[in-house]
Amino acid sequence: MFAFSSIRPPVPPELAATLRPITFATNRRIALDEPWRSLVPGGGLRRGSTISVQAPSGAGGLSLALSLLASASARGHWAAVVGVDDPGVVAMADLGIDLRRVLFVPRPRGAWAESVADLLDGVDLVVVRPPSRAAVGSARGLTDRVRERGAVLLVVGESATTWPLPVDLSFSVAHAQWSASSRLNGRTLRVRIEGRAGVRAGEHVVVLPDRRGRAVAG
Repeated sequence: MFAFSSIRPPVPPELAATLRPITFATNRRIALDEPWRSLVPGGGLRRGSTISVQAPSGAGGLSLALSLLASASARGHWAAVVGVDDPGVVAMADLGIDLRRVLFVPRPRGAWAESVADLLDGVDLVVVRPPSRAAVGSARGLTDRVRERGAVLLVVGESATTWPLPVDLSFSVAHAQWSASSRLNGRTLRVRIEGRAGVRAGEHVVVLPDRRGRAVAG
């Protein structure tokens, strides 16, 4: 579903009720598929968490964030993508994302934080690319709302300065390189994953996308 208005898109209560699946207390993580299941602490994205994905321009940060939606959408969770003019829906489908369960707000402009806040009433995961460094007040308000709603917010940016507050989990692309023969075979990413609460940082190699368009261990 695409929404092209720059005005914040309110989610009607009746729509929110149909979008949001029932969340049980025992299901506090949104499961991930490989390779992320083996790399992320607990094997899934903890509900109520804010996650940052940092990568230089063109180094696969958005692809990484979107790949984290694949298993969630396949399991019936709703997601949203905010602030991405051209998310690449063909590539998203190749990643395994069920596009029928993704809402798009490509150009919210200055209302990006309000758009995210509204969408958190009805979806489980939101990927957002802020147009600039987020204001502390906006970041704090969204962090609180994510925690209250039991959703997951993934913030995509080129550096850690995009999000001014500590996050629960971070993915940082340290290096990206395409391999090719007669055609592009895949892009190898060196990704550093770090969490709070004493979770040890680790650096991992992931191919994203591979020749099929998926994420696989390198």
